[in-house]
Amino acid sequence: MTLFSLAWHSLGSRRKSVVLTFFSLLISISVLLSVEHLRLQAKESFNRTVSGVDIIVGAPSGQLNLLLYSVFRMGTPTNSIKYSSYQTLKNHSLVEWAVPISLGDSHHGFRVLGTSQEYFQYFKYADKKGLVFEQGQAFTGMFDTVIGSDVAKQLGYKLGDKIVIAHGIAATSFTHHDNAPFTITGILKPTGTPVDKTVHTSLAGIEAVHLSPRQLRNILEGNTKEEIAPRQVTAVMLGLKSRLATFKLQRDINNTNSDKLMAILPGVAMTELWQLMGTVENLLRVIGFLVLISSLFGLSTMLLASMDQRKGEIAVLRILGAGPRVIFSLVLLEALILVLLAIAAASGLISLTLYLSGDWLASHYGLFLSGHLFSTDIMLAMLVILGATIATAIVPAIEAYKSALHTVLSSKL
Repeated sequence: MTLFSLAWHSLGSRRKSVVLTFFSLLISISVLLSVEHLRLQAKESFNRTVSGVDIIVGAPSGQLNLLLYSVFRMGTPTNSIKYSSYQTLKNHSLVEWAVPISLGDSHHGFRVLGTSQEYFQYFKYADKKGLVFEQGQAFTGMFDTVIGSDVAKQLGYKLGDKIVIAHGIAATSFTHHDNAPFTITGILKPTGTPVDKTVHTSLAGIEAVHLSPRQLRNILEGNTKEEIAPRQVTAVMLGLKSRLATFKLQRDINNTNSDKLMAILPGVAMTELWQLMGTVENLLRVIGFLVLISSLFGLSTMLLASMDQRKGEIAVLRILGAGPRVIFSLVLLEALILVLLAIAAASGLISLTLYLSGDWLASHYGLFLSGHLFSTDIMLAMLVILGATIATAIVPAIEAYKSALHTVLSSKL
């Protein structure tokens, strides 16, 4: 009988305590691997909130601040840039497309974003996934609007409903543009990004609601043919013809004299922002390892408690010629078998859970989690688990070794 077969049958003889220890290990290893996998995948999901945008241009306000309000709709823009600057950027020889963004208004706590129709064509998220309409289409008129899935769901809106936007970004506002309601022409499918919580309008519509009551009334009544031209925008997203020109264009934009502009690289800014959350990230990993260590101590306790019951088993093995080192290895192997089974079960459980709930996590929490669990970091975590298992199983293995020696001495007396 091989050592592995012997260890397997030995575990089977203590089925009840082994099963309880196995489930304890399964839970702790699942927690640890889930935390590690979620940490890695959340970082990737965070970086995929916007995809395919090479440069974001706005007023000088700090790299993180510009990223937060232009991509995540968080914070307040400190300043705007001239609309003529957007047109200059759009016509630049290195720029393939440019999407303007105008922020500052809200609707029941949801951000209102003024933009152009190119937004629905070029804005990408995750692995360059485009925006898809669940109902309707992009706005065409000045007072049309497209809403995100969360806006429609939470406020119960449908196509054709009229909404009134308010000045400012607070949930409660005392300045409403009641004279110029917007008509919902489209509802976007869930993306798991800030797009879901955004009300999209045209730049002309945003500009019109901030005109004087007389000018707005003339526009609504069709008494003027004057074209509504925005005077400024909050930021501009750029896609370049060649990424090799990214740093050159960034430098040129930052050195422009016609308007105070700042160009940032979204990927670099997101990496910097994620680093600020490094403490929380490490705390989650520590908690996972503490849960694992507690379970491994339970495994060690189980093996120690079984020593008295196994004196007869050890005596029989000694009679059959098994040396103290074999007894030592047997106890270590039992611990490794239990942990390897728990790792396999935990990996399968996590992968299955992510496979079944992947779409729900993406649409509700913006987490694009892969069911593929085996990455370099996960494999390293598994090796650490095996190393910790050997370390905690050494004490009962030594006790078994001593018991084997004691059996030899007793037989000689």
